[in-house]
Amino acid sequence: MKPTLFLRIASVVTLVFCALHTVGGVFSKPAPGVQKFVVQTMKANPFNFMGHMRTFWDFNLGYGLILSVILFVHSLLFWQLGTLVKADGVRLRPVLAVLFLEFVAQAPIAQRYFFIGPCITSALIAACLAIAFFTLKPTVRA
Repeated sequence: MKPTLFLRIASVVTLVFCALHTVGGVFSKPAPGVQKFVVQTMKANPFNFMGHMRTFWDFNLGYGLILSVILFVHSLLFWQLGTLVKADGVRLRPVLAVLFLEFVAQAPIAQRYFFIGPCITSALIAACLAIAFFTLKPTVRA
């Protein structure tokens, strides 16, 4: 098994994660009833935060968009790492380890504060990174 394959899989899964998070999370409409009421309340109560008038909805939307950007950049990074591991993969082990730890930490947080979908997706990405890490072979230099 080649680490490039698992980094490419991680890249595609992360890109899908980004798209679903953006469309289904950040830009989705709240359901009628309690959800709509909560969103209206979040939008209707501005407060001064560091010299700017903001609402809790501004923070919610901003954090959601930041996460979408981070996921998109991660998908690009995983794709690029898939190319770089061919040349000198062993030197990338610390990078893969840190990214693995990031997604391993995200999975239980997603389960606790959101739902099972992002938890499973984060765990799948972490698994791809772990497999890529352990399938790296030292490159032979002439």
